[in-house]
Amino acid sequence: MANKIPVGVLGATGAVGQKFVKLLENHPWFELTELAASDRSAGKPYKDATLWRQYTPIPAGIKDRIVKPCEPTLDCRVVFSGLDSSVAGEVEEDFARAGYIVVSNSKNHRMDDDVPLLVPEVNPDHLGLIKTQRARRNWTGAIVTNPNCSTAGLVMPFAPLHRAFGIKRAVVVTLQALSGAGYPGHAAVDLLDNIIPFIGGGEEDKIETEPRKIMGKLAADHIEFVDCQISAHVNRVFVEDGHTECVSVEFAKKPSIEEVARVLAEFSSLPQELRLPFAPEHPIIVTSERDRPQPRFDRDAGNGMSAVVGRLRPCPVFDIRFVVLSHNTIRGAAGAAILNAELMKVQGYLD
Repeated sequence: MANKIPVGVLGATGAVGQKFVKLLENHPWFELTELAASDRSAGKPYKDATLWRQYTPIPAGIKDRIVKPCEPTLDCRVVFSGLDSSVAGEVEEDFARAGYIVVSNSKNHRMDDDVPLLVPEVNPDHLGLIKTQRARRNWTGAIVTNPNCSTAGLVMPFAPLHRAFGIKRAVVVTLQALSGAGYPGHAAVDLLDNIIPFIGGGEEDKIETEPRKIMGKLAADHIEFVDCQISAHVNRVFVEDGHTECVSVEFAKKPSIEEVARVLAEFSSLPQELRLPFAPEHPIIVTSERDRPQPRFDRDAGNGMSAVVGRLRPCPVFDIRFVVLSHNTIRGAAGAAILNAELMKVQGYLD
């Protein structure tokens, strides 16, 4: 593409911000031109403002770029927000009010009635809420969010299964990676020889409510949530990247294991049809190996954008149980937001 769209990153020095910087390097449609962060980082070259924790070096064109304050004076119209929730809500509204398109990884606006909570393979039509959002708030910009990192992996199999068989109830137990806590996260002494059965920030509530909005129906100016119940238990485990979720599901229609496997393996959607740059060829990969998926071997499937489902088997309490793994900082964070922006670009929302 001859003329790339200039974009910025809010919270560029943090864990999610760094992942945005890394993933946007050499993007065919977007060019990272602006970096913004807190006042203590503003005015410094990026290489001095951030403690870089990625496995590849800071992109050459970025390391000496000066970090700016998180104020709506950036020379771009699209910003990716990796801001901490303690500040994200007001800052993102300021940018949207000033005419920016804010593609957010933060939790603050996910459940707002007029804000799309977007997973492009599942609910691309929810972008229609932008018209309502602008009318209600008198904005020329917009806020679009991606879901919680565990929700992102869960709704990938949930969406096609719900369409095919109707999900009534589900129980989800998560084994969530260390990177989900940001840096420095938990002290090593807390995780060694240990599992922490609690994650702050309303993690269980997000898993129980966000899928119902994402899989819901756009009805004029709001989303009608799907009628299903989800019970979540969350755990932090000693894994670097990749959230694993053990799921039991009760369906309205009673499918066989073979039918469930077929529906998941054949799932494809609009991002694949449009060949969006960050869209994996296979959004769901079904494995028949009895001991997979495993974070070490499967988290990078589809460049970190595929959900890997395994251990499909009958459930003695509900109907079907399985394990799903997804990369929490790519499909569950920065990669998800970039895919959202790609869909918005194709549909004219970034014009």
